[in-house]
Amino acid sequence: QVQVVESGGGLVQAGGSLRLSCTASGLTFDDYAMAWFRQAPGKEREGVSCISWSGGSTRYANSVKGRFTISRDNAKNTMYLQMNSLKPEDTAMYYCAAGPLFTLSANLFNYWGQGTQVTVSS
Repeated sequence: QVQVVESGGGLVQAGGSLRLSCTASGLTFDDYAMAWFRQAPGKEREGVSCISWSGGSTRYANSVKGRFTISRDNAKNTMYLQMNSLKPEDTAMYYCAAGPLFTLSANLFNYWGQGTQVTVSS
């Protein structure tokens, strides 16, 4: 059974940093591209960043480019999202997803976590 679990969310002041982690089990981790999505109340889900199977390629939403860094450690079946210079508009539930393609199209991801809340105060 595949399980995807996020951690690392919390409350931080604007300008601060957080590091999210996502650990997947029950699958061959390096067979999957991974991605972070987020959804704020009343807003559509947004693709934040994705990373290829080996970690050699990454992609970011314009809203986070230069502030967020995605990475993965295939030996630990874990993906990370380092978030710096956080803004109140980054407040959302952040979800980790695993899928066969290197993409930010949410409907192409097979496995999803339950989410971790990130709240940025002004």
